[in-house]
Amino acid sequence: MQGYVDPRGPRFGAAVTTAVLAVVLVTGSGWLLAAQAVVFATGAVAGLRFAPYGVLYRRLVAPRLAPPAELEAEAPPRFAQAVGLVFAVVGAVGYLTGLTAVGVVATALALAAAFLNAAFDFCLGCEVHLRLVRVLGRPVVRYIPRAHQA
Repeated sequence: MQGYVDPRGPRFGAAVTTAVLAVVLVTGSGWLLAAQAVVFATGAVAGLRFAPYGVLYRRLVAPRLAPPAELEAEAPPRFAQAVGLVFAVVGAVGYLTGLTAVGVVATALALAAAFLNAAFDFCLGCEVHLRLVRVLGRPVVRYIPRAHQA
């Protein structure tokens, strides 16, 4: 069975990511963007449970909240992390090699996606994942009521 997560965790991560990417745009720091790329890579490869912002959410935020009403399939947010990783790597390479315009554009696109998730609970990468899975003819269930968690 596929893993499920508290959907507020990825949204919290998107809020932190939004702040980090805004700082990158203001400072032009390729190294900070490279650090964000490591965060994305951890979430995409190891899973949201091991992603730094996921750990912060579970340890500092989640204990203060009521249990979620529903759980979200982990695959769509992990895919979104992979997409973020691509943009962060391209942006970091741009900044660190002097191709500042490439860094700015890649960072701005990643920032827009993170902001959409943080502010409006619209995960662009998740939506792309769901459409790709449907095209492949696989069943798609993004959210399940918490009572049905196995």
